[in-house]
Amino acid sequence: MTVVAELAEFAVAQRATPLAENVRHAAVRATVDWVSATVPGADTRAARALTEALVPGPGPARLIPSGRATDVRTAALLNGTAAHAAELDDIYRDAFYHPGAPTIAAAFAVADQLDSSGEDFLRAVTIGYEVGARIALAVGPEHYRNWHTTGTVGTFGAAAAAAELLRLDADRFAGALALAATMTAGLQQTFRSPSTGKPLHAGHAAEAGVMAALAAGKGLAGALDVLEGPAGFGVATAGITGLSVSGLGDPFCVTATTVKYHACCGHTFAAIDAAIELRADGIRVEEIAGIEIDTYETATRVAGRADPVEPEEARFSLAYTVAAALVLGRVRLRAFAPEALRDPLIRTLMARTTTRVDPELDKLAPGRRAARVRITDRHGTSRERLRLTRKGDPDDPLSDDELKEKFDELVPAFLGRPRAESIADALWKLPVLARMSDLESL
Repeated sequence: MTVVAELAEFAVAQRATPLAENVRHAAVRATVDWVSATVPGADTRAARALTEALVPGPGPARLIPSGRATDVRTAALLNGTAAHAAELDDIYRDAFYHPGAPTIAAAFAVADQLDSSGEDFLRAVTIGYEVGARIALAVGPEHYRNWHTTGTVGTFGAAAAAAELLRLDADRFAGALALAATMTAGLQQTFRSPSTGKPLHAGHAAEAGVMAALAAGKGLAGALDVLEGPAGFGVATAGITGLSVSGLGDPFCVTATTVKYHACCGHTFAAIDAAIELRADGIRVEEIAGIEIDTYETATRVAGRADPVEPEEARFSLAYTVAAALVLGRVRLRAFAPEALRDPLIRTLMARTTTRVDPELDKLAPGRRAARVRITDRHGTSRERLRLTRKGDPDDPLSDDELKEKFDELVPAFLGRPRAESIADALWKLPVLARMSDLESL
């Protein structure tokens, strides 16, 4: 059996069993968090530029948060882009992968088109997370060295979510994944250099996954050995011969995601958390003479910008985000506003920051994303804090109340509190929603 056939057989077999309560609740949380990321993301220049370029027309799907009607592929593309644009979307830690942005964008677009029930939508989200995350685990860190896993593997997650909503049989479900494989894209250079193109990776993945599922449903066939074949996805993008997946549903990956607590690259989070703890201990930022950040290699490579100017650069800067955390107390949208980017105290602290790879912390990655922050004041006194995990990771998860607090901080600022509260109430009730068109507030 090929890998895509194995994944399809697993997905289709799940239809005989109701979602377990913990899995269903995790899918609801993922959707609430996705909206928390998508609403502010839709107001970024990347999302606005793409929307203006495409001039969406009428159709059965909707853009979030405007509610503007458009076709299913455009909805997936624009919502997926918005979901990733503010760097607030969830993470599957062990695989360097953001599953929610492409997967839920695809699920929303197709569920709108079909007017699916909330339960069917949540099942599609669950299956999309599972398929995408298991493939991401299979290609591993070697894939992430040059490729952006969210843009590449996200296409599989989106295709799986769409195929589940379309109720494709196992053969056509496998065909959807096979077609998705040949449309994957997303290069890391896009966010290692000045660019606003990174969010497009998630949007393209969502759109391509939807197209793959729709086409497979009408009989378009892909190469079923496209993952493990001698010129397939595993070999081409990670140098892996005979790629395979394991652990399907044990546990479901949607139950083990990281919910972002900060509005920036996840590789900065452990250092930010350590800085915030030091600040709470009474560090006076005006007296800081030096900041040392020790962390894992991937963090220094991806988030190593020393002197960022634009918000997109600052989100990928350990020096900036730690300095902003010390000055502002948290790293959400305010930290990337023009006044924060120009703040003289933040710029001074950045100039006093050094970042290093710690071999022992590097050994813990990707299963643990650790950082040590050491702050020395002008009197020569040093204090440090080690974080072996990040707030929001599966071993330090956000509670439902903390997830609601994140939503309440981010969404009302763009939509107003009455509409935001209406949306939140509807999202938490997704399991009993008869049809997606009843989510009128979105």
